Amino acid sequence: MPYYYPLKKMKQVKRLRTTKNLLKLREQLDQEIPQKTANDTMLLATWNIRKFGDNRTPESLLYIAEIISHFDLVAIQEVSADMKGLKKLMSLLKLNWDYLVTDSTDGTAGGGERMAFLYDKSKIKFKNLAGEIVLPKTKLIGDGLQFARTPFCVDYQAEWFKFIITTVHIYYGSTSTADKKKREEEINALTKLLSTRSKNEDKNYILLGDFNIPNVNDNTMKTLEKYGFSVPQAIKKHPTDLGGSKHYDQIAFNLKLDKKMTVFSENEQKAGAFNFTKSVYRKEDLEVYKEDFLHKVPGKSEKEIEKYYMTTWRTFEMSDHLPLWVELKIDFSNQYLEKITDDNISN
Repeated sequence: MPYYYPLKKMKQVKRLRTTKNLLKLREQLDQEIPQKTANDTMLLATWNIRKFGDNRTPESLLYIAEIISHFDLVAIQEVSADMKGLKKLMSLLKLNWDYLVTDSTDGTAGGGERMAFLYDKSKIKFKNLAGEIVLPKTKLIGDGLQFARTPFCVDYQAEWFKFIITTVHIYYGSTSTADKKKREEEINALTKLLSTRSKNEDKNYILLGDFNIPNVNDNTMKTLEKYGFSVPQAIKKHPTDLGGSKHYDQIAFNLKLDKKMTVFSENEQKAGAFNFTKSVYRKEDLEVYKEDFLHKVPGKSEKEIEKYYMTTWRTFEMSDHLPLWVELKIDFSNQYLEKITDDNISN
């Protein structure tokens, strides 16, 4: 749970509304997200928070903090060059939370974005390695390009599970054939590079973020899984746009573990996309928030006002993406002891 001190500074009507919504949000989170454990599992999430700068109300920051606090490690895309919003968010999370963030990306394609990892230090240990991935000259994309937004790679450990995790925001551009090809080329270059590293280093790699994959049958998804990364079916079945039709965000694995040490089992662990609009900024809440944005849509019809609320205003308060999450097993004590027993028997 986050700190709730901003509630004290709100006027009574807004404080009451925010408090009621937080209770609804917490109830939904408790119903849909597995409980955090001390050392058995890790709750991993990725969330593209739309143009996340110093542009959220205190109310929305509380909702975002509430959601993040229910996980152990969260990759965030679209953090703005101005990190005031991120720092305000961190001030709401308990002292056991920390973060790592990239430099901002120059160029029109990069949009001045940063990428970040927020993590619960009581569960996740930073292993002192972090960096942005830059392609060698022989492996550049297309006509000799680097990534539009540089992938961010960090070494972490959660109990028995050691892993290198990379977050991305793959180029989108437009729906043109040329831009779709560039998306595939970025994914191809990255997965090929990381798969080679995983093989050479004998380490576990997790790749997650906004891949701008429209559907699980698209070539971009096939490219993601081309070089040894795999996406569990439990993750694939969850769209991450508010309309519930696009699979932009994904979490993929390339693991080098003993066969008995299973990080994710389709039958035992869970995954999902958390639809916060069931609790906050719902369609039926339009009248509640009208006064906050009507000045931005003067002279518009009721239908146009509703569209603005649904597709623009609330997405800049929360996001136009849903957090995608997965529950991973990180305690391999029994498997390790069983392996030693088997080895002794065979010897």
